[in-house]
Amino acid sequence: MNNQQTIESLAGVLPVIQLPFLADESIDWDTFSCEVDWAYENGAQGIVAAMVTEILRLTDAERDELAVRMVKYNAGRGPVVMSIGDESTVQAVRHARSAAEAGVDVLMAIPPAASQVLLPEKIRYYEAIIAATELPVIVQDASGYVGEPLPIESQADLYRRFGDRVLFKPEAQPLGPNLSKLRDAGGPGLKVFEGSGGIALLDSYRRGIYGTMPGTEIVWAVRAEWDALEAGDLLRATELQGLIAPLISLQQGLDGYLSVEKMLLERQGVFSNRIIRGPVGFTLDAETEDEATRLFDLLREACSK
Repeated sequence: MNNQQTIESLAGVLPVIQLPFLADESIDWDTFSCEVDWAYENGAQGIVAAMVTEILRLTDAERDELAVRMVKYNAGRGPVVMSIGDESTVQAVRHARSAAEAGVDVLMAIPPAASQVLLPEKIRYYEAIIAATELPVIVQDASGYVGEPLPIESQADLYRRFGDRVLFKPEAQPLGPNLSKLRDAGGPGLKVFEGSGGIALLDSYRRGIYGTMPGTEIVWAVRAEWDALEAGDLLRATELQGLIAPLISLQQGLDGYLSVEKMLLERQGVFSNRIIRGPVGFTLDAETEDEATRLFDLLREACSK
């Protein structure tokens, strides 16, 4: 696909793939291949590697291999989005070029997260990433859990200068109002994706998003809600949102997301374990697991109707 075709196809439910690990914390590529197939069998319209893919815990070689394998396992079934953000512009540009060589369709980048960065430096960071390849770039403001918010006007200015090659995944609080402000500041054609894991999907859809990037573990439920929204069935979408939102709300911080998501992938037979690459900052306690399982079962029942 050329860039314009890619941008047009980048819509709907695009789950962020979780990485399965073996006991020694090396990547379990066989299970990963099966996970990609499972995601498409359950409603995915593309696949994404991002924060809950534990991308920042991978070596450079692993990130390169992940991009290659995502393209291979995807087999042309939808767009492949690869996260390339890093702590330095040099590293982010390196990851961008490597991902482009691997054949991914779209790049996505968080700003540096480990230190406070002056706004002009953040803008230069994104300018360098955009210039590094010819691929579309999703600007991910991941400040809901890492880093600092990127000003709305700065994001809109990137769109005005680089056009529809630049897309957006705003995650700064408050989610809904910020999404609307970005949409209005950028003007016609600005493309925004929901990035709360699905917790704000209904509200975000009504504000004009083009797609959502939830975790893989309930891709079937998010796709059911998306289809209801596309069909104008707000009652059905509200019913599903009423179960998706409290389930996602149990996932606090990156390792909170990973703990619940991997538990549910194991429960569905997609993963054989729940291993997260350490050091891990969250332990899933029995009561949280019980509540997540209860909500998951109710969601399964609702989607079967």
